[in-house]
Amino acid sequence: MSEANINVQQYTAADFKSDQEVRWCPGCGDHAVLNAVQRAMAELGKPKENYAVISGIGCSSRFPYYMNTYGFHSIHGRAGAIASGTKTANPNLSVWQITGDGDALAIGGNHFIHEVRRNVNLNVLLFNNEIYGLTKGQYSPTTKFGKKTKTSPYGTIEQPFKVGQLTLGAGGTFFARALDNNIKHATQTFIEAEKHNGTSVVEILVNCVIYADQTHALITDKEHKEDRQLYLEHGKKMIFGKDNNKGIALDHGRLKIVTIGEDGITEADVLTHDAKNPDPTIHMMLSNMQAPEMPVAFGVIRSVDTFTYEKALEARIEETKAASKIHSMDELLNSGETWKVE
Repeated sequence: MSEANINVQQYTAADFKSDQEVRWCPGCGDHAVLNAVQRAMAELGKPKENYAVISGIGCSSRFPYYMNTYGFHSIHGRAGAIASGTKTANPNLSVWQITGDGDALAIGGNHFIHEVRRNVNLNVLLFNNEIYGLTKGQYSPTTKFGKKTKTSPYGTIEQPFKVGQLTLGAGGTFFARALDNNIKHATQTFIEAEKHNGTSVVEILVNCVIYADQTHALITDKEHKEDRQLYLEHGKKMIFGKDNNKGIALDHGRLKIVTIGEDGITEADVLTHDAKNPDPTIHMMLSNMQAPEMPVAFGVIRSVDTFTYEKALEARIEETKAASKIHSMDELLNSGETWKVE
């Protein structure tokens, strides 16, 4: 059959919307992320039946109900284990794990780091609103130090996890960051995540209007956002700012902000983003940048190809079968020393 005769399904975002009422609070950032995922899947062009959306427990974990794909709303903290098993059992599926800062990093923390280090070829979308929203406002593993919540009325005394640091520390091959109110950029980031061969972790900064409203305000307020958001692209200079004249440079092993045109600084002094560098040193520093001292990095921070768990497993099975002298259950039962009981 010629390529001209192949009927290719053209999808739109609407094709991925289910008939279920979306029951997130009005103004919740999850609505925008849902929109971006549906747009990304439509643009990727894969058949709907090739997608599996798997979640744990939390506000974001209602996600599978709102997707016109296969889905599984699993149990608290175990989405990573179930998503890994799904992908390993059926490597042809495109598996999308939907989780939150509590589901993934508290009860699911151990599953998360092992999922990352194994490098199973799936996408982890980690909604980070820095609070437990579903259970009404307790502090989470990413809540800012000192923040007052239902379970820290005098302010938290715990240092929060940094999602990028945790991912790269576990040997992550792909880490990106997106923002709920930038749907166009989030859509493209999700597409890049799906194209990556391995575990793709995308931290999405999401606003909870009820229990942690404006928790990301240092980054998102209109007056300062252009000076506090750095959008990275592989192979391009790390330039940002209202006047597009600020950049990130390396000075004695540390990242710093420079201004092009001042103190003899030129564009050549600004770092070029290399997401493909196997050495995670710069990626770690980029993922750890925090406002207001430094801009927060968005986009694909790290994307390094290596073998994946399920491909290694398939290869090991084939190698073992080829080397084995036993090829069936009957041969196994009748191998070695055998005897008959009368």
